[in-house]
Amino acid sequence: MKEMERSSGVLMHLSSLPNQYGIGTLGKDAWEFVDFLAETNQRLWQILPVGPTGYGNSPYQSYSVFAGNLLFISLEQLVEDGLLEDDRLAQLPEMSVHQVEYDLVLQEKTLVLREAYENFKLNFDDWKEDYYTFLGEHSWWLTDYALFRALKTDNDDLCWNAWPDKLRKRDSHVIDMALLEQDDEVNYHRFVQFIFFRQWFQLKNYANSKGVLIFGDLPLYVSLDSSDVWGNPDIFELDEQGQMTRVGGVPPDYFSETGQYWGCPVFDWDRLAEREYDWWAARIHFNLRMFDLVRIDHFRGLESFWSIPASEETAINGTWVPAKGREMLRLLKTQLGDLPVVAEDLGIITPEVEALRDAFGLPGMKVLQFAFAGDETDVNLPHNYGTNFAVYTGTHDNDTTLGWLKSATKQERKSLKKYYRGSWSSMHHRLLESAWASVARIAIVPMQDLLELDGKHRMNTPGTVENNWEWRMEWKMLKKSQRDFLAELTRKYNRVVNVQ
Repeated sequence: MKEMERSSGVLMHLSSLPNQYGIGTLGKDAWEFVDFLAETNQRLWQILPVGPTGYGNSPYQSYSVFAGNLLFISLEQLVEDGLLEDDRLAQLPEMSVHQVEYDLVLQEKTLVLREAYENFKLNFDDWKEDYYTFLGEHSWWLTDYALFRALKTDNDDLCWNAWPDKLRKRDSHVIDMALLEQDDEVNYHRFVQFIFFRQWFQLKNYANSKGVLIFGDLPLYVSLDSSDVWGNPDIFELDEQGQMTRVGGVPPDYFSETGQYWGCPVFDWDRLAEREYDWWAARIHFNLRMFDLVRIDHFRGLESFWSIPASEETAINGTWVPAKGREMLRLLKTQLGDLPVVAEDLGIITPEVEALRDAFGLPGMKVLQFAFAGDETDVNLPHNYGTNFAVYTGTHDNDTTLGWLKSATKQERKSLKKYYRGSWSSMHHRLLESAWASVARIAIVPMQDLLELDGKHRMNTPGTVENNWEWRMEWKMLKKSQRDFLAELTRKYNRVVNVQ
């Protein structure tokens, strides 16, 4: 990656933004969050994947790696655009401002978007130029996705591998007939994506005008129940019936004694090579248009991956299998030049993974919560960093820093006190400050850590499916002293970027 200026930012997903409509959106609160970042000298707004989610609401299990999540569409913006009546939002039920109520939000938002779609059709002449431009840019993935969603609804929401054979195997005549029969439903899903991307790029352009870059997240794997796998079954390890033969995950580690069994298909890297990595290339190009910088989640899976027999119940009995990420990244570098990519290289990392990361000049990651269980040689301790890293107090998979401090082991507490030599009550701020003071080129703080919130506010607990991805911020949580602290820290440690 082209050397990025010394800078800093905040990690907070769109779903966590404040508003009264049950989930964060691309609307005015997102724009106000950009203002907050600009006012506190932050260069980066890091978010999680923005695709449409299914069971468990995980942004890392999406129906498409290209589509946007309808839950993030701003209904207020639809009113301003004339696609909803002025009083429509007043008819919505009261929703929590403390956590995302996914089922209720999806139910209500779908009803409202269906109404907006009908109004869109009635006033199509006002929209057709922008709409047809959008279709021209996106039909290469959008037609498959829209049909996938229509057929999924028509088949009792079953995974595509449980559909009738000719649909499952994408018989061309049957697919053409389905597009005709499902025409209105397919067009509804096209409309939703048109609105999502319209609002997305309005927000991104505003952020960029304020000197704020959007830092996106690209999961290595995709969900079996997705238009991506339905449309490209040959690049995944599946049997003739579309069932997974091997699944992805990680072996036992810091997060779980039984590892993580992700339940998503692994890639057939030989077939990807035969296709000259076309699917991956399209994905990277697409994401680098959407975002200014992209994190590849589970980067080590591009060097080798933990492959688990699909019949297993845990990740313990997997094996490491070599991947062909070097060839794929080499191809992308010839197409793009420098790759604005950060490698999520946490967990069991080998010299081969580090060599792959360094061969393409990609920044790796350091997490302070991992730094105090060992001795002074621990690679996550600030004095051991190189410059080409992004340092975090914690990630979306960690407890908040306050929560972690409360549950720290005796060894960690001893190491923390020795390292920072301050009172325990100031430890939270000292951790954050040491991230900003480090030589790592990028420093990121999760919003919960800036707000000094405890473990009740963590975003995700790996290996569990309940009560994740629900945390939401309220503006009243953000104190002036916290704004000032972040702004001053960024000045003090030379992370202010002068944007022309």
